[in-house]
Amino acid sequence: MRLRMHLFIAVLIAFLGLGTQAARAQQVALKTNLLYDATTTPNLGLEIGVGKKHTLQAFYGLNPWKFNHGADRKFLKHWIVNPEYRYWFCHRFNGSFVGIHAFGGEYNAANVKLPFGYWKELRDHRFEGWFAGGGIAYGYQWILSKHWNFEGSVGLGAAYIDYQKFQCGECGKKLEDGHKLYFGPTKLALSLMYMF
Repeated sequence: MRLRMHLFIAVLIAFLGLGTQAARAQQVALKTNLLYDATTTPNLGLEIGVGKKHTLQAFYGLNPWKFNHGADRKFLKHWIVNPEYRYWFCHRFNGSFVGIHAFGGEYNAANVKLPFGYWKELRDHRFEGWFAGGGIAYGYQWILSKHWNFEGSVGLGAAYIDYQKFQCGECGKKLEDGHKLYFGPTKLALSLMYMF
């Protein structure tokens, strides 16, 4: 599990290093997805201009928390890395863009009710494993001031989810190994950005 985490971090650092080399005197933005923050998942993103209409972005999110609700302990612990290439229709960091994104990470979850009835077994079992996927995105960015922007974006795509299923929340024997394929929304962001 740690080997995969270190591999993703190494890829993220390489991605950001290449973007920084290409950007030189280009604009850079530090950002956070407020919707992700609302799920108690601290996250940080960096977006780098690499041309008049091109940017590279990378996000990292980490949720290490557990919550007690009566006798049940709920958790959706995970980490995720999310790089994205963006093409802007006007100028970078202003107006509409389309993007191609990838993502990957690891998770450990139990007693969780996901939206739209997805993966109902999470309510009564614990799952842990890794995931990877990608998709396309559309978004829009508004300039608020010289240093502040606000962005909204959505994405659709697919993910491969590898898992181990356990009998109960934090204890119990392993019941099975398996995987799921997911198709649908892969991104939803309302991001506040500081521009350098």
